[in-house]
Amino acid sequence: MKMVSAEKIARINVLAKISKERDLTVAEQEERALLRKEYINSFRKSFKQKLDCIEIVD
Repeated sequence: MKMVSAEKIARINVLAKISKERDLTVAEQEERALLRKEYINSFRKSFKQKLDCIEIVD
């Protein structure tokens, strides 16, 4: 499974900090949307895989 790199997560955080200080440019907004989408997709795949490995025993 491909996880989002630490550099990409750091960039998401930088963009979040910038957005609190000023409005993001159109390019920054597009970059943020792309990075967020990639992060969410990676999280969902990882979470689904973990759920698929769970075995319920009565």
